[in-house]
Amino acid sequence: MIKKHLIYKIDKWNMLTVEVHGKTLILREISDQWGEECHTFISRPEMMHWAESRFSKEGFDRTPEEREAIIQAFKEV
Repeated sequence: MIKKHLIYKIDKWNMLTVEVHGKTLILREISDQWGEECHTFISRPEMMHWAESRFSKEGFDRTPEEREAIIQAFKEV
């Protein structure tokens, strides 16, 4: 059974989802600038490391509350 988690969705072209396929985590990032990027992780710590570096405090251009909500959504996967 595949579980799909919505991390964020701004509109129909900007979203990030995580699908859980057993032990494998498939992250799909869709943006209107870059298209679709797909990342595959074999563990949650590996995915969290990616999320912390992708949504770093220094490089995040929105509010700190939005960043915390995204990180919390990753932790709930």
